[in-house]
Amino acid sequence: MPHHKSAAKRIVTNEKARRRNVAARTRMRSALKSVRAAATRAEGEAAYRAATSILDRTVAKGVLKRAAADRHKARLARFTQKLPA
Repeated sequence: MPHHKSAAKRIVTNEKARRRNVAARTRMRSALKSVRAAATRAEGEAAYRAATSILDRTVAKGVLKRAAADRHKARLARFTQKLPA
């Protein structure tokens, strides 16, 4: 139990932030999976563009580090290029 008003508020705000972070992480992981599920290069490139945008927004919100997002984007780009045209 919190002993101070500010501690009680931190519990509430931390939970709100946690939910927001979980939602952003879930959205990001779904975007990554959609690129991996692509069968053709055109389909993969469209999913890659969407995933890149979502990764950049996830970084902007502070959920993911910039280097981690760059690593995901590089691997997805390589994967997309290997897909059959």
